[in-house]
Amino acid sequence: MPKIQLKRVYDSFDQSDGLRILVDRIWPRGIKKADAKLDEWMKEVAPSSELRKWFGHDPQRFEEFEQKYVNELRNDEEKKAAFEKLWEKAKNNDISLLYAAKDEQHNQAVVLKKELRLRNRWSK
Repeated sequence: MPKIQLKRVYDSFDQSDGLRILVDRIWPRGIKKADAKLDEWMKEVAPSSELRKWFGHDPQRFEEFEQKYVNELRNDEEKKAAFEKLWEKAKNNDISLLYAAKDEQHNQAVVLKKELRLRNRWSK
């Protein structure tokens, strides 16, 4: 499988980024769309607004957030379709999942990367 990187959308563009895909539901503050150098904004794959607000980037809630988010990815039709589209891109290209959160260990991109890797194992 090609590589999957996680990067803050505020980090500098690099040639090794591959496809740059923003996985936030809301556009990040303080960055212009042209400056983000995105290939795609996949807000449909992001956690629901309710789940995002409940989580509030609280590391203590991350484990439960991950379970609830994976449940959304597997059971919500729109998210399932968006994840499938993301997986199609990830299986054939190097990608960077971009997110705005300051916490690099506790955010939806971490969960998406894990799920993409799991999906790759299922498909073989």
